[in-house]
Amino acid sequence: MPVTSVRRRHHRLKPLALAVSAVLVALTAPALTAAPAAATTTDYDSTYYRNAVGKTGSSLKSSLNTIISSQTKLSYSAVWNALKVTDQDPNNSANVRLLYSGISRSKSLNGGDVGDWNREHVWAKSHGDFGTATGPGTDLHHLRPEDVQVNSVRGNKDFDNGGSSFSNSGGSLTDANSFEPRDAVKGDVARMVLYMAVRYEGTDGWPDLEPNDSVSNGSVPYLGRLSVLKQWNEQDPPDAFEERRNEIIYTTYQHNRNPFVDHPEWVEAIW
Repeated sequence: MPVTSVRRRHHRLKPLALAVSAVLVALTAPALTAAPAAATTTDYDSTYYRNAVGKTGSSLKSSLNTIISSQTKLSYSAVWNALKVTDQDPNNSANVRLLYSGISRSKSLNGGDVGDWNREHVWAKSHGDFGTATGPGTDLHHLRPEDVQVNSVRGNKDFDNGGSSFSNSGGSLTDANSFEPRDAVKGDVARMVLYMAVRYEGTDGWPDLEPNDSVSNGSVPYLGRLSVLKQWNEQDPPDAFEERRNEIIYTTYQHNRNPFVDHPEWVEAIW
């Protein structure tokens, strides 16, 4: 079996497991020594991504925009039930897993009161002023369940390292002008932000969303800090929860994919 056909799960095998057999070591060693965001092989390279594979820079970004812009759009009210499926807690089917806090909370506690979870826009909707209208405001690839109060703490802050803990933070930090998610979802956040930057290019009536290296973007259609988001993408590769979520959005709801979950190395190829 060629190395490039080894599934991503082999990429994450711990070194101890590699000692099981010399054959297994021979098959997986090259992938295991690569950086966390090294090239991967997906089932969609010869179909969904066929017009993007092999490209870099603006050419890759443009190709991916064409591919992922073909999607089914949800209403904002429909997002409630969709998140109960995409973000279901693997250990408790009655709950969703909250993004920044990591808390498992009952699916029925969705709303706007203290103790509820609501719909967090990872690309803050004020960064481009797209609100909750059908389009970027309802795109499941960056909408996640979060505790109402934690969502308020994040607000519309850009992403960066540093800050202080807060109630129900789960390890996330914040300061006056930035927000740092807990380690387990740093890569998730980066890949959601960069998906939005590729999907919404100002050609379909919505703002041209772009990442930059600022943490004071206000209401302009930019979100930072790009250099940190790139680090997070490397440090926290896609896990089973993120991959499952991407698949459900593709097969059940929007019928488009987050390319950076399938190919995290494309972040560096574009930016």
